[in-house]
Amino acid sequence: MAINFSALNTAYNYYLTSYAPKTSTSFDTHKPSELRRVYNSIVKLDKESPLYLLNEKTDYKSFAIGLKENARCFRNTIASLGGLNENELLNKKAAYSSNESLVTAEYIGDASSVDENSTLEIQVRSLAAPQVNMGSFLPSNESVALAAKTYSFDLNINDLNYEFQFAVTESDTNKDIQERLSRLINNAEIGVSAEVLEDEAGNSSLKLSSNQAGLPENKEFLFHISEEHTSMASGAVEYLGIGEVTRNASNAEFTINGIAHTTYSNHFTIEKMYEISLIGLSESKDNVAVIGIKNDIESLKENIHTLIGSYNQFLKAASEYIESQPGSNRLVNEMSHIALVHSDGFDHLGVRISETGALELDEKQLSQAALSEDTNEAFHSIKDFTHSVLKKTSFISLNPMEYADKKIVAYKNPGKNYANPYMTSSYSGMLFNGYC
Repeated sequence: MAINFSALNTAYNYYLTSYAPKTSTSFDTHKPSELRRVYNSIVKLDKESPLYLLNEKTDYKSFAIGLKENARCFRNTIASLGGLNENELLNKKAAYSSNESLVTAEYIGDASSVDENSTLEIQVRSLAAPQVNMGSFLPSNESVALAAKTYSFDLNINDLNYEFQFAVTESDTNKDIQERLSRLINNAEIGVSAEVLEDEAGNSSLKLSSNQAGLPENKEFLFHISEEHTSMASGAVEYLGIGEVTRNASNAEFTINGIAHTTYSNHFTIEKMYEISLIGLSESKDNVAVIGIKNDIESLKENIHTLIGSYNQFLKAASEYIESQPGSNRLVNEMSHIALVHSDGFDHLGVRISETGALELDEKQLSQAALSEDTNEAFHSIKDFTHSVLKKTSFISLNPMEYADKKIVAYKNPGKNYANPYMTSSYSGMLFNGYC
């Protein structure tokens, strides 16, 4: 029987976007040798996995996909703090901005290409802005002055046309229609956001904004609304006042070391070294932000902050399933045990383990440890802890079903077992089962 891959992709994306963070980094790309190692690890796990039945009464699908994706994000965070090599953990350089109300920066380059004496001076002249279509303010609680029909209009964005249809009844108020269209446009996820605004006089308006900022040279607008070729009744666009552009999209303008630049976005990279975010405007020529590299001690402190924050976030995400998935509680206990094993060296750094298993940080004590004569020895325990949780997240990414609520049916015959290709990938196999 043919497989409906389109429906399968829709189902997976539903669980992925609803229950797990959907992010992609450079650490999600792999060499063939790395993929072979992952494959061999899966085969080894498959040979040793017992046969089991999942508890159909629990939401194990969202749990498995959410757990896998959260583990992947945590692993990527650790990898971004210097790399996956044990000797490089927590050695990532950190960037600083002398004026974070103007510009923020993150260092994304290689450790080998660091020049701590090199700085950039950025002056922000204008920020990139999205297109806005502000509708007319209409009396919120008055009946809509449109005939009871089904209306439609076309929204053109990125050279694609989308038709929106909605019904108007005699009992609808202006705000009812505005909120209905707001939900309709937001749920479509086509790159335009909608919201209903109210003023002090009891009037409301439908505001449409492009998710994208900046305007390419060959375009007059980012999105356009019309009723010229609508398939249903027309007149709603004019009545709501959403067809006219209130504010055109604009590009960011700034200077780097005195040289003028423009971009479509307020977030961009410079020479594969910095990720820059423009936050505010320079009030004068002297109002600039100096971007540079923090010293080793400050970089190490920032890496520890990031590590602890990501660890606590992963622990919180796993704890949300404790009531529906008993295995989630086991995972939280295992993560807490890893922290406990390395806790002897934590005290010197000002790191404490709370009653919930989360890590707490004493900033003052961390700074004192960073300034001690033997900095490497002082941070040895936190690096060992990082290496241990890295191994744990790799295992969870390979086999999230280890923690799903299930019943063991049979153990394999030692020495005569074989690899079952779907045992450690049940979260994907379950979706296939629905379409095969």
